[in-house]
Amino acid sequence: MNASQKCFWSGVRQAVSVTLILLFLCGFAFPVVLTGISSVVFPWQAAGSLVEVDGAVVGATHVGQEFTKDCFMKGRPSAYHYNTYTEDANGNRYYSDGTEFGGLASGSSNYAPSNPALAERVEADMEAFLAANPGISREEVPADLMTASGSGLDPHISPEAAAIQIPALAKATGLREEELTQIVAENTQGKLLGIFGEQTVNVLGVNVEIARAMGILTEDGK
Repeated sequence: MNASQKCFWSGVRQAVSVTLILLFLCGFAFPVVLTGISSVVFPWQAAGSLVEVDGAVVGATHVGQEFTKDCFMKGRPSAYHYNTYTEDANGNRYYSDGTEFGGLASGSSNYAPSNPALAERVEADMEAFLAANPGISREEVPADLMTASGSGLDPHISPEAAAIQIPALAKATGLREEELTQIVAENTQGKLLGIFGEQTVNVLGVNVEIARAMGILTEDGK
């Protein structure tokens, strides 16, 4: 073996060795250590921040759901309907609007503002919201109730978007508006460190409390 061949194979060994070492450190050791630490320090968050009621998981704190019943608060639109689907007798799966379920996904439609499909979607959502919330004008509807998040799975809306739904929720649930307002307040998160971001309301948290107040659910455990 001449000098050039030795140099070549030496470079190959180094490249393979570095690849294997980094694969072990970054692909195995680091995730295992980080998962272990988080499981001890933040066990609930490490398990997915799951929301349990009577021992059954009803959702995750940081993942939204599609609520269609009048007695529940509505979240933002989702291009993937929060991965909520129904299945017919033949095993075919469909979103709530009748379109075919394409599998678990996260993201948005990425429609440009000039795309007619975006205007049609917003117009349909606006008409549905106004029908469910009589007495409210188009101008009063907060923008986040008509715009989807980048992930399509965001469970949060603005306090304004939550407050505007309270009169209709009171009528549908039989709960007092003051009680619903308190439920919203208890599920409102402030700005990070009091500075960054905006106040947000967790729709899943609100609806779990509404269901409990209506007697649909009982205790909430974690």
